[in-house]
Amino acid sequence: MESIIDILHKGRYSCVVKNREEVRTFTQRGVADLYDLYQTEPAFMKGAAIADKVIGKGAAALMALGGFKAVYADIISTPALALLREAGVETTFAKEVPHIINRDKTGWCPLETACMQLHTAEEMYPVIRDFLAKIRRA
Repeated sequence: MESIIDILHKGRYSCVVKNREEVRTFTQRGVADLYDLYQTEPAFMKGAAIADKVIGKGAAALMALGGFKAVYADIISTPALALLREAGVETTFAKEVPHIINRDKTGWCPLETACMQLHTAEEMYPVIRDFLAKIRRA
C-alpha cells in the first residue's frame, strides 16, 4: 500500500490502483475513473488496492461494488468510511471529515449529497451513473 500512496503523491494523480503486480494511475476528477474502470474492467478491481486523494460516499460505493480489498484515502467522509467498513474493505486514511465539500468550497459535494440517504452501494450505482451521464453531456 505504501508504494501506491507514494506514487499518488509524487505523481499528483487522482488515484492509483494496484492489482497483483500491475499498477495503474488515473487523473480524471471525481468518481469518473472509478466508474469507467467498473464499466470496462471490473475484474481489475477485484482484490485490488487503491490509494485515492478524496473518497466520498459515491466513490466508496464504486470501490465496494468493484471488490477492492484495501483502500487508502488522504481525505474520507464518515459515510464513505462506514460504507467501506460495512463491505469488509480494509480502509486507512489520513483525515476523516463529516462530508466531502464541493470544488468551489461553497457546500457539499453534489454526489455525496445525492448518495447521502441511500444505504447500499447497489442503490447508489444508478445515481452515480446518471450523475456522470449528466456531467458528460454538459
